[in-house]
Order: sequence, then structure tokens, then C-alpha cells
Amino acid sequence: MNQPSLPSLMGVFAHPDDESLLTGGVLAQHHAVGARTCVVTATWGPASHRATELAEALDVLGAGAPRLLGYADARNPASAPDGAVRLVDAPLDEAVGRLVAHIREVRPDIVIGHDALGQLTGHPDHRRAHQITLLAVEAAGLPHLYPEAGEPWQPAALYAATHSESGAGRLGPLLRSVGKTLLAVPDTYLTTTIDASPWAAVKMEAILAHRSEAARERSLPGLLARLPEPERDEIISTEYFTRLTPGPAPGDPHRLVA
Repeated sequence: MNQPSLPSLMGVFAHPDDESLLTGGVLAQHHAVGARTCVVTATWGPASHRATELAEALDVLGAGAPRLLGYADARNPASAPDGAVRLVDAPLDEAVGRLVAHIREVRPDIVIGHDALGQLTGHPDHRRAHQITLLAVEAAGLPHLYPEAGEPWQPAALYAATHSESGAGRLGPLLRSVGKTLLAVPDTYLTTTIDASPWAAVKMEAILAHRSEAARERSLPGLLARLPEPERDEIISTEYFTRLTPGPAPGDPHRLVA
């Protein structure tokens, strides 16, 4: 049996739908060649409608069952049960420990998370998830940190999914049309650009699996769902990343590749 030619991936995102919007192409690409993929989602509880939609989207992308940290959305405190705290209010050490447990269980080669800006609109959950992921990727490899979370595992690379100023394209006018801003990084911040066009149809199917968001007028899934297919595909067919740690090295096999 041939071994996968691409490394295993773990996506870590704040909300259900972030995984499909930001990395649907990369996840589908890696799954297609037999690489292991999974997604950890920081907010919304397992009994919520959005967790059900997440499970359907991950099935489309081949990324396994949802892995939920169990916190509430900053803008929807009722999104997690039993009085769960909002992600932005959770003790940092606790949240990092929860993510470390998933990293050590899955043992991914690459972890992908949010960027420091908070993904386009600066959502506070996105920014907090970025901080937690940075700390957890380093902590997962250190045996004296969170010993109860399993045997140490050090991912080979951490990437931030992002959007560059020149690559934002139609996203800027689209978001501004509903009163939102677009926070993009300088072009020099990018290290990796992925042509996701071969997986655009799969990616869009995963995005539309988040039905409650696709039905909203101001959400990105909803905006994409109402666009003509050529415009929509133009937006979703490129994915942008910045490698955060460790730095790029010649001959490094743990790279996102198109």
C-alpha cells in the first residue's frame, strides 16, 4: 500500500464553518491522497445545531468526526450547554491544555489555525483561538507541561490561514456590502499560496453544509451562497497561509503543497 505523499493535518478553528471557509481545499486535497486530517473547533456544544452541521461538513471534507473544546461563542453565550464559559473568558491555561490533549492524541505533522488579525473581520474568538493554538503547539512537545494530556508530540509545522491585501480580491467589496471590514495581512507575510480550484466544488459543498450560516444575510457562507458560481469560485479557489513555527527549511517535507 502506498504511503500518503502529503503530511497529516489538524485544523484548529474558533467556530463551525471556519474550517470549510479557510482550509476546505487543503483538507480535501490531503484527504484525497490518504493523508490523515481532523479539525478541532473551540466553540459550540455537541448538542447544538451547528455541531451537527459541522459533522456534515467534515464528512464532506473527509476530516473525521468533530472535536470540540466545548466553549461558548463570544457573541452567543447560549451556544454551549451547562453554563460553559465563552472562549474569550476561559482561563488560558485550561484552554491550552484541552487543545494539547487533542494534539497529543492525533499526533499531526501540521497544525493550521487562525491568523493574529482574527480572520478578515477580527472576531474575538478567532484571535483567542490563534493565541491558544500558538501556545498549545509548543506545549504539546514538552513533557513537563500538561502531563495528564498524554504522551508529548511536537508538530513539525504551524501555519496560520490568512488573507493578503492583494489576494483579498472580491472579498473586500463583498464584506463591505454588508457593513463589515476586511483585515488583511501584507503580502510579504504570506509564505504559502494554495490553488484550491480542483477541490472548489467539495469546499463549497462543505460550506453549504453549515445551513444556518448559509441562510443568514451577513455571514460569509450566506454571501457566498448567493453569488453567481464564477464569482464564488474565484473567491474560494485560493487559500493563503503563513508558516509561523518552525521556520522554513530546505528540503522540509512538512509543507503545505498545491
